[in-house]
This record gives sequence, C-alpha cells and structure tokens, in this order.
Amino acid sequence: MTTTDQRTRRERQREATYDEIVRVSRALLGEGTELSLRAVAAGMGMTAPALYRYVASYQDLVDLVALEVDRAATATFAAAADTLPVDDVAGRLAMSTTEFRMWALTAPREFGLVFANPVADTSCSRREALTLSASGHLFTDQMRAIWERRGFPVPPVESLPSTARAAVLDPLIPAETESIAAADRGLVWVYMQGWTQLYGVVALEVFGHMDPRLIESGDMFVDVMRRFAPTIGITDEMDRLEPLMRARIARG
Repeated sequence: MTTTDQRTRRERQREATYDEIVRVSRALLGEGTELSLRAVAAGMGMTAPALYRYVASYQDLVDLVALEVDRAATATFAAAADTLPVDDVAGRLAMSTTEFRMWALTAPREFGLVFANPVADTSCSRREALTLSASGHLFTDQMRAIWERRGFPVPPVESLPSTARAAVLDPLIPAETESIAAADRGLVWVYMQGWTQLYGVVALEVFGHMDPRLIESGDMFVDVMRRFAPTIGITDEMDRLEPLMRARIARG
C-alpha cells in the first residue's frame, strides 16, 4: 500500500468518526439527554480523551453538530421549495420557511442547538461557522431571487444608522453578499429584517412563549409572513400562498 493510499484511508476513517460524532449527538438530543463530550464518547464506545482528537472542546462539538444538523434540515426546506416551479419565487420562500417552522417544532433541541447558540462578537473565532449556515444561505438566496424578479425597494445604505450601515457593508450573516453592489447593500438589511421576524415568531412557538392555540393553528406565524410580505413585494401573492402554508401546518 502506498503512502497516498494510507493517508486517504486515514482521512476516510477520520471523516467516518466525525459522522459518528454527529449521529450520536443527534441521538442524544432526540432522547432528551444532555449533550456533552463525555456522553458522546460513551455513546461511541471511546474515552473522552480519545474524543478530544476530533473535537477539542465542548464548543467545537456544538459547532460541528450544529453545522451538520443545519445542513440536513436545510435539505428538507429546499425540498419543500422544490414542490413549486423554479419561477415561483414567492411560493418557494413561503414553503421553505413554513417547513423550517415545522422542523423547529418537531425538533426543538436541534433547533435550539443551531439557532440559540450565539456568537459573541465579530472578532470571535466562530465567525466562519456562523456565516456558513446552510439555512441562512437558502433563505437569503430566495429573498434575493424575489428582489431580482420583482425589484422591491431596499433602503439606501446611507439612510441606515451607522452600526447598521457597517453591518450591511461587512455582514456577519449567512448570505452570499459579495456580488451585491454597494448601492444595493440595503438588501442585506432586508435579509436581516426577514430573519429577525421569522426567527422571532418560530422561537416563541418552539419554546412555548405563546398561547398554545396560536401555536397549533399557526395563526401568528402566518400573520408574521403576511406582515413581511409588503417589504419584499409579494403582498399580491399571499392569498394564494396562505392556503399552501396552512395545508402544510395542518399536516403537522
């Protein structure tokens, strides 16, 4: 066996170990067990020190699992969007965000791991992990597709408060922004507004900080989507889209 073959084999084994770390971690979350390095090591039949060869800290473990959970969940959001034609840009956003809500309600601990796991500041070493979020890229790409098709207005960058201006020019969000012209960077502010409203209502539902009847019906979620629709120029689509969203909510 050549040195190259050996190295490739080691790389495959290492990747398989990372996959197992994620599988065991997700099983622990599903069981309601506290996620810890010790618990993951035990589930894999190894010692905690041996696990440190792959994840150097609890935060490394959280980052690894969160990225993989987000990636897997985003595939389901994208699949929901794919039930509609490519040119139905408004419908695709509505279906993927509704699927996001349904996933969050059925997997609250995974949702919490991915989205209640903050980065403290822009100099944090976890900046790259935050900006790689697959779901963030999906939703911002979908909003951009609406903007490119419908041309909804975005705020001039110079009209934003100074901190917001800096944030859209050097964004710490999961979105492809390099190809957005400086004059159009108000679009990034729209991304941030959309995520704030979507995450806000879903988090309140997931963590039970809302009348349970509204969670069951999805009325508040639909209302938030309707109120954001004018911002992205799809008000005229909501009478068509609301029944699709409610049908998905009714399936549970």
